[in-house]
Amino acid sequence: MLPVLILSSAPFQMFTNSDEAVINKKLPKELLLRIFSFLDVVTLCRCAQVSRSWNVLALDGSNWQRIDLFDFQRDIEGRVVENISKRCGGFLRKLSLRGCLGVGDIQTLETSLSEFCPKLKHLDLASCTSITNLSLKALSEGCPLLEQLNISWCDQVTKDGIQALVRSCPGLKGLFLKGCTQLEDEALKHIGAHCPELVTLNLQTCSQITDEGLITICRGCHRLQSLCVSGCANITDAILHALGQNCPRLRILEVARCSQLTDVGFTTLARVSNCHELEKMDLEECVQITDGTLIQLSIHCPRLQVLSLSHCELITDDGIRHLGSGPCAHDRLEVIELDNCPLITDASLEHLKSCHSLDRIELYDCQQITRAGIKRLRTHLPNIKVHAYFAPVTPPPSVGGSRQRFCRCCVLL
Repeated sequence: MLPVLILSSAPFQMFTNSDEAVINKKLPKELLLRIFSFLDVVTLCRCAQVSRSWNVLALDGSNWQRIDLFDFQRDIEGRVVENISKRCGGFLRKLSLRGCLGVGDIQTLETSLSEFCPKLKHLDLASCTSITNLSLKALSEGCPLLEQLNISWCDQVTKDGIQALVRSCPGLKGLFLKGCTQLEDEALKHIGAHCPELVTLNLQTCSQITDEGLITICRGCHRLQSLCVSGCANITDAILHALGQNCPRLRILEVARCSQLTDVGFTTLARVSNCHELEKMDLEECVQITDGTLIQLSIHCPRLQVLSLSHCELITDDGIRHLGSGPCAHDRLEVIELDNCPLITDASLEHLKSCHSLDRIELYDCQQITRAGIKRLRTHLPNIKVHAYFAPVTPPPSVGGSRQRFCRCCVLL
């Protein structure tokens, strides 16, 4: 249940008879405020009911710079946001309304934030499906200092909303647009033209975007460090070339299910480009890549920590051998995911045993991996987490009587 202090804009008091407790006399107000600054929303509201002095301390605007209402999403309505904005808007820097579907009066939301929260820098509206282009226009005009905005799954937003947003908030550094399925290349062109400070961009499952829009992003956002375009099936190797040429600070690249990407593109990204800062790559279901990609990554990506190759069915032990002997292997590589890589055998585990930082390996449905191979790996890396199960190629035939049989996929390692 959402604390009543937030639900109501009127003063709420339930004080003890002795307002001046010992702690209030012994500690200066500045120190008490510092202590209160570490409390969450619920605890602050409880403290505000203890005494008059604690009420003043708990409701001091400096304690309400960061508010996350995800746990109260069923209780949140437009009037709640309005009360919060009026009560602490001048101090509010970070507000999360993620999943608050009850914010139905979108006009109240827009007015409250844009009128009372001019210093807001971080706003999370993920899954607030009432958000529209007009919402973004009002919010961005009233909160021009926005640096990070999450409107994932707000599927009414189109290029018009993005255009209004980026023109009013040129300092945007993080933009999360996952599941905004109406976005097309025109929206990305607005971002590329107006967001030179952009560091993080998530476009997962924005299925209409193509190389044209993403190349504009690369050319206009040279500070980009994290890009997620997983599920954007239209992109090709051209985007990998553009990233390599324009985004030397790139650290995270997620291109899962981008099935048109090939060794040629990743070779360009790794060898020809300046992307030597890469730390995480998600290449799941990039079904055309082979050991050639791993060879280039092993040579030219010395900072690689997390690599997903799940469902990359052309990867073999030879590619893992190069990866295991590359500069990232000994001190950097922490996670490698090889689910459903049918050509991987126990030999790959032998190649990885010198990766001393390796914390987790995923081997689901790797038919040629054995328990003996995993056991040998653990003798070299005793703390490694191995996630694997073994599903048979075909179900075993019933043998003799009605006795129930279990396939190997029922056993988890």
